[in-house]
Amino acid sequence: MNDLSMVNTATHHKAFDVQAIRRDFPILSQQVNGKPLVYLDNGASAQKPLAVLDAMDRYYREMHSNVHRGAHTLGDRATAAFEGARGTVRSFLNARSTQEIIWTKGTTEAINLVANGLAPRLQAGDEILVSRMEHHANIVPWQMIAERTGAKVVPIQISPEGELDMESFNSLLSDRTRILAITHVSNVLGTINPVAEMVSQAKARGVITLLDGAQAVPHFQPDVQALGCDFYVFSSHKLFGPTGIGVLYGKAALLEEMPPYQGGGEMIERVSFERTTWNVLPYKFEAGTPAIAEAVGLGAAIDYLNRLDRAAMEAAENALLERANQLVETVPGMSIIGTAAQKVPVMSFKIEGLHPSDIGTLLDQQGIAIRTGHHCAMPLMDFYGVPGTARASFAFYNTLDEVDQLFTALQKVQRLFA
Repeated sequence: MNDLSMVNTATHHKAFDVQAIRRDFPILSQQVNGKPLVYLDNGASAQKPLAVLDAMDRYYREMHSNVHRGAHTLGDRATAAFEGARGTVRSFLNARSTQEIIWTKGTTEAINLVANGLAPRLQAGDEILVSRMEHHANIVPWQMIAERTGAKVVPIQISPEGELDMESFNSLLSDRTRILAITHVSNVLGTINPVAEMVSQAKARGVITLLDGAQAVPHFQPDVQALGCDFYVFSSHKLFGPTGIGVLYGKAALLEEMPPYQGGGEMIERVSFERTTWNVLPYKFEAGTPAIAEAVGLGAAIDYLNRLDRAAMEAAENALLERANQLVETVPGMSIIGTAAQKVPVMSFKIEGLHPSDIGTLLDQQGIAIRTGHHCAMPLMDFYGVPGTARASFAFYNTLDEVDQLFTALQKVQRLFA
């Protein structure tokens, strides 16, 4: 028997027409393994609306050229589109200037850039605070820099519910702390961290702050000036844009002070064998031909989001998570990893007696895409004493029916192994 009928059905926000929105995402209308696709792996990479696909197609069909120095019309068009996208990102983050918006390959490269740029500030005995819930991309670069400089990476502890332990944070924040690098939203737990409060406390001690916004930006719009952070990083492909491009926001004064991350074209002002000087911000950190079409695509993704009712979008996503939480009891042996009070619509779970990869494979046979494994968060898996979890991560284009389909499928999986 299907137990879903026992649970009250929530509804999407009435101002939010999810079926109309789904028509903007052509990939969602296909079948996988003979079943309608239910795509619940948005935390790994979100799907792309037609507006993004069309913008990138138009760039390649009508204006492709290298940017900035072309003395011709196509070069001017490409540069205008490329720099226009930078302006769109500046507005999205509420940065003071486009000089503070650096294009990178993604969140990972952005964090590596900052870590290498801050290395000259570090010495033996200095401490870099991260949390136990970080993605490897916000642990490993700091470990590499710590090894080089004699500094130490220190983890802030978390609660069993998956919330940052603020007592642990307060006790670790000290005169030795030089950098606080913290995730805005956990990719495994969905936890929204109290980053504004943490940044404020860190800034009072002169600590440099970086926020990993990769999992935050798909669900709500950050304001870097209100947050007060020194650096904010995110990836385009999680924000409904293309792969291969990301963003580093950095306060201009710090970016000016930091050495270039890579050398080559565009990041130079003048080159001679005696001395090379660097270009102005943001180009000082953008060596080589950039991902021009991808920048255009990211700009189009943000423009698309700006046309939505963001409050209604967030309400719709909250309804998805609420529905999923209601249905957990319909799957015997299912338990949730991460039950923070403040969450985005991410559900990591385990089912007693089942390996996460088996759950993922059997769901795929029913057309349902989730992610399984350690989610690039091994220290967090160690904390919970599990090798990995299954993770369903929802986006605004998912429906309550799809949540129901997930749990109907999980019931089948559980019965198969019972």
